[in-house]
Amino acid sequence: MTVKNEPALKLYDYQKQWVNDTSRFAIAMFSRQCGKTFTSTLQIVLDCLRAEAQGKRARWVILSRGERQAREAMNEGVKVHLRAMSAGFKELDYDWDANIRALEVELPGGSKITALPANPDTARGFSASVLLDEFAFHQDSRAIWKALFPVISKPGLKLRVISTPNGKGNKFYELMTGKDDGWSRHVADIYQCVNDGLPRNIEELRKGAGDDDLWAQEFELKWLDEASSWLDFDLITSVEDEKAGVPEHYTGNPCFVGVDIATRNDLFVIWVIEQVGDVLWTREIIERKRISFAEQDLLLDGVFRRYRIIRICMDQTGMGEKPVEDAKRRYGEMVVEGVLFTAPNKLTLATQGKQAFQDRKIRIPAGNNALRADLHKLKKVTGATGQPRFVADSDSNGHADRTWAAFLAINAASQDRYEIEYQSLGYRDSYRSLNQYSGSSELETTDTGFGTVRGGNDFGGFI
Repeated sequence: MTVKNEPALKLYDYQKQWVNDTSRFAIAMFSRQCGKTFTSTLQIVLDCLRAEAQGKRARWVILSRGERQAREAMNEGVKVHLRAMSAGFKELDYDWDANIRALEVELPGGSKITALPANPDTARGFSASVLLDEFAFHQDSRAIWKALFPVISKPGLKLRVISTPNGKGNKFYELMTGKDDGWSRHVADIYQCVNDGLPRNIEELRKGAGDDDLWAQEFELKWLDEASSWLDFDLITSVEDEKAGVPEHYTGNPCFVGVDIATRNDLFVIWVIEQVGDVLWTREIIERKRISFAEQDLLLDGVFRRYRIIRICMDQTGMGEKPVEDAKRRYGEMVVEGVLFTAPNKLTLATQGKQAFQDRKIRIPAGNNALRADLHKLKKVTGATGQPRFVADSDSNGHADRTWAAFLAINAASQDRYEIEYQSLGYRDSYRSLNQYSGSSELETTDTGFGTVRGGNDFGGFI
């Protein structure tokens, strides 16, 4: 019986070249899901084991764009490699400071690997070799770079930077496109990875992506021209937060809602934001395709039950007339505002929305590529008359429907708000008779955000 001697871990050529790069400064741009972090953490583990074998200590810090990514780099990269090599290590999980969690492994000889979410403060707090993971998506990438680079100035320390592209407005783009500056550069797009043996169906992935910009950036590694994009990728990712988009994080503050209406090919979207201090936190984004007006009403009713809604702005254009009319009857004209998507109104919504992104007054879910592509899809163009207008290509992911829902919610939050105090005078006889006519013996209670309003189950409206 012949036993084949195959390596326990198979690396493709583009991965081998990266792992074997001994340069002090090295940067790599790999296609999505092609092993950037996995290969880079292998490089780190091998460096530590070599130091241990020589009776030395190596110190590495992985700076990821968030705590979840830092944990993945440690658990699905560093620890996997150490266990595969049967290397003993001690696991540590501790508070780096009041708001930052650190994950760490310590080898018997004293070598350490620490994973942290990146920000300028954590970048200053150590002296070690560093891996910047998905650096193009780090918030404040230039501030992090300024704080970090002096840290690795000590001879012998290494710096590794990896990412997919994220437009041209960040430090990763500058590093990746530099010349004659002492950096070793690696590029592996989806075609190179597959050519080197990575098992991926390119055509299936391209069709599944459903967005040309997403495919070009995430898989073909192209630097997109963002001159006409209203929200560039760097701006979009700068307001991403892992706590956004999670309804369980709702704290009971006033909420504002934007609704983009659709019934056929585009998306019906409800975007809920909660005002916490001066920041608008996305609490929930509801997306549906090809649902009836009745189903849309039920989804909106659910939002009013879960959150303290102060104001809601709805797309009233075309087919939006009836949903807006129905919503006003159910929740009141003081709560619901219909917005016609005229050119001036769209300009106002888009300008107001962009300002919230630029001022970092809004938080959106992190790592949602469909959402990123939708927000990046909206473009401002100027017609022959000089009048600006906003356009977005329509595809399987919609027609910038999420973007307009977000802008409508931001607009709802920007309106002057007021509270109404009132005292119940009891049921009006005419309303009681209507309620009896409907066959209902109970009155439904609705919290409008202004106060509690009681309305009939079938007839709705305020009394």
